[in-house]
Amino acid sequence: MQITDVRVRKIDKEGKMKAIVSVTMDNEFVIHDIKVIEGEKGLFIAMPSRKAADGEYRDIAHPINSNTRDMIQNVILAKYETTALDLPEE
Repeated sequence: MQITDVRVRKIDKEGKMKAIVSVTMDNEFVIHDIKVIEGEKGLFIAMPSRKAADGEYRDIAHPINSNTRDMIQNVILAKYETTALDLPEE
């Protein structure tokens, strides 16, 4: 599996969420609404989720193993960092 495209939409408002990302896999499958979040230990990604009837949020799509999650996160954060440099701050 290859990540063939990453599209970053920077969030200009103050807060922990820094961007919303769409990732294309193998030019055939897209995951929208991955969030880039600033945590206590730095940036991380949160997969798209939906609020369940019990009030808990559950991922709609997510990697099955930690190696895949790390690969996706590393590609997204690298793209975010280069995109963040190209976009003006408000």
